[in-house]
Amino acid sequence: MGKTKKKGNFRKNLPILLIALPGIIYLIINNYVPMLGLFIAFKDFNFMKGLFKSDWCGFDNFKFLFATKDAWIMTRNTILYNLAFIVIGTVFAIFIAIMLCELGKRLRVKLFQSALLLPNLLSWVVIGFVAYAFLNADTGFINKSILENMGKSPVAWYSTPSAWPFILIIVFLWKNAGYQSIVFMSSIAGIDSSLYEAAALDGATKMQQIFKITLPLLKPTIITLTLMSIGRMFYSDFGLFYQVPQNSGALFTVTQTIDTYVYRGLMELNNIGMSAAAGFYQSVVGFILVLIANTIVRRVDADNALF
Repeated sequence: MGKTKKKGNFRKNLPILLIALPGIIYLIINNYVPMLGLFIAFKDFNFMKGLFKSDWCGFDNFKFLFATKDAWIMTRNTILYNLAFIVIGTVFAIFIAIMLCELGKRLRVKLFQSALLLPNLLSWVVIGFVAYAFLNADTGFINKSILENMGKSPVAWYSTPSAWPFILIIVFLWKNAGYQSIVFMSSIAGIDSSLYEAAALDGATKMQQIFKITLPLLKPTIITLTLMSIGRMFYSDFGLFYQVPQNSGALFTVTQTIDTYVYRGLMELNNIGMSAAAGFYQSVVGFILVLIANTIVRRVDADNALF
């Protein structure tokens, strides 16, 4: 009887499994198969000897990764930028989602959605050139069309580190906020409309409805996405920190992250072991951060914990 029931459930769920199969295969190939190469982080990789015959070096690759004076800078930048992206990006995405949902099902909403999603479809190479068109010291839009008309001197943006934390956050929001808002829009669409109707009958304003109904019901989605983002706290968007600043050496103090440092080290030193050590380090720390964040959430609000 039990076997018959299991076969019936399998046949019932077979179409869903087939739909999910391409994604599962991609996940296995892209995320799990590379884990077999983690031992490279503990080897002094030599192309002549090959992957398995290269000498073991213990934790030397990790020492090399953090024995540089830039170790603190790249770690600080990676963490602080990701914190800013999580907090500001989440707030901005929720704001966009609520505004679009309040507009209702109109033609201009579809236009706004398309306009907000378009930057996410562009590569960082293209966005890097768009940023360059704005920030170029001689012909850039900001210098020629804004600062010059205001009677102010042009700014050499690619040699001004103090401006780049703001520039990078703005570019990140422009590219990702529209895409991130889709998740929140779908969550808002799933909220029972009778709650808003009842609140309106009780005299609640739109702002009160947003703060008393929409945001509290978005809490599970916010927590889940935040926990997933925390897991990638030690990763950075390589294109954002490499392509947009145009690899300017004058900006390394504010644009150098673990990913860009490893890339430059790999290109200049061809050190595959160090690159593998950095990836391993980022994964372990990310996993620990997710466990810590989830433990905190579980103690505060167990219903919204990820696991």
